[in-house]
This record gives sequence, C-alpha cells and structure tokens, in this order.
Amino acid sequence: MTIQVGDKIPQATLNVLRDGVQAVDTGELFGGRKVVLFAVPGAFTPTCSAKHLPGYVEQMDAFRARGIDVACLAVNDAFVMSAWARDQDVPADMHMLADGNGAFTQALGLELDATAFGMGLRAKRFALYAEDGVVKQLHVEAPGEFKVSAADYVLEHLPA
Repeated sequence: MTIQVGDKIPQATLNVLRDGVQAVDTGELFGGRKVVLFAVPGAFTPTCSAKHLPGYVEQMDAFRARGIDVACLAVNDAFVMSAWARDQDVPADMHMLADGNGAFTQALGLELDATAFGMGLRAKRFALYAEDGVVKQLHVEAPGEFKVSAADYVLEHLPA
C-alpha cells in the first residue's frame, strides 16, 4: 500500500558515504524537522541527472530559507550516490540517500518494477514533504512524467 498524506514515515535504515558507508535511520532523519524527500529511478540516468537532481541543487537556498532539509533517494548503493553527488555538485547539506535493496522504497509503497529495462526494482519518481516524520504532501509522477516532483513545483506547493 502506498504511503498517504497523514502517514508516518516508515522506520528504515538507509546509507550514505561519509568516511565509509554510514547508516542513516529514517526516524532520526525525519524526526523533529521539515524534510522534502525526492526519489529518482536511478543515479546517472538521463532525466534524473539533467533535470530532477539539478533542480533541487539550484533551489537549495530557497529550501534552506524555509528551514527545510532536502534528501534525494535512489535504489542505488552509497558509492554510486556519492559519485553522483560529486558529478552534480550537490551541496554537502543535501542528503544523498542510498536504498540499496529497495526496502525503504517498498515500505513507502513507491517501488517501480524496471526489470523490463534491465534495472530491477527502483523507486518511482516522487517527492514528499514531511514535518516531524509525518507526510504532509505527496507528489507521485505518472509513468514517464516529470512535473509534480520537480523542485520548482514542490516549492510552489509548500505551506507558507
């Protein structure tokens, strides 16, 4: 079942690369703060690298000004997410979260079966806004679309 507005972010452990692979607990990441989490089907893929991640990089100051943390999620490993962050000049305060086995993505109910493209299980393209671990907004893209999970769209729809 897909997570809904009003639901609590599921408990999971994700990974980041900081002096080796480090575990990140979703309870700690989302607890007591405002977070926009956006997910991409894969690091280094065309739309993700040309539009999705760059949009959030460009808008980081606007999110910071609103006191909102930003996190990027992909069903990739922490090494790939770190390399992609370097390639895309991602600021150090954007969380580049690796969901290597897709467990968190599946717990959200936002997995994408990309086996037909040789990519296995991936995340659907989406963005959510959470306050203190509770989903306040959820924007899931239709297949092949890139509109409602874009940084500009999410910024326009955040509460004042």
